[in-house]
Amino acid sequence: MALHIGDTAPNFKIDTTKGEIDFHEWAGNSWVFFFSHPADFTPVCTTEMGRTSQLADKFAALNTKSLGLSTDTVEEHLKWVADVNDTQNTDLQFPIVADPDLKIAMLYDMIHPGESSTAAVRSVFIIDPNKKLRLTMTYPMSIGRNFDEILRVIEALQLSDKNRIATPADWKRGDKVIIPPSISNEEAEKIFPQGWDEIRPYLRLTEVK
Repeated sequence: MALHIGDTAPNFKIDTTKGEIDFHEWAGNSWVFFFSHPADFTPVCTTEMGRTSQLADKFAALNTKSLGLSTDTVEEHLKWVADVNDTQNTDLQFPIVADPDLKIAMLYDMIHPGESSTAAVRSVFIIDPNKKLRLTMTYPMSIGRNFDEILRVIEALQLSDKNRIATPADWKRGDKVIIPPSISNEEAEKIFPQGWDEIRPYLRLTEVK
């Protein structure tokens, strides 16, 4: 099952390190950072689990819940969490899905032949409160995820939804944003009374908070 931007994220009920969850109910009105790993006790993934835990306050500030997945059992996950806490100097509290039968890996199209001997590749799914898939990224086995980028994307998506804007390359908080071409100048005057800089008729930059 190939998932695309704008699709409804498939729901599932599954065991996790925090007990059984119904994914959509658990997500509630929050955004979700859902990320997968091929196996427990792998070096790159251990650092990523730790970094997610260390950034818990930043994810919370963006109304975002973190949900990990690895193709091992809850018992193995709990042993791994202890190791993550010890090696990464953190206190991991978000749930990790147990997927030993690859049920969720197949549901979310995490299986890429040749990439992982345990089937689930290192994917990222950003899901909004309407359960819509807003971003996907898949990383190779040897490269750690960029968490600054993950947080930046979530913030940009939320700002875009709130203000009907787009963000330019390398946008970060406080930078100017783009007024989409679908918004006429007449409509833009009402939405963006602060005005804008018109670089080209199709490229208008403004400031929003």
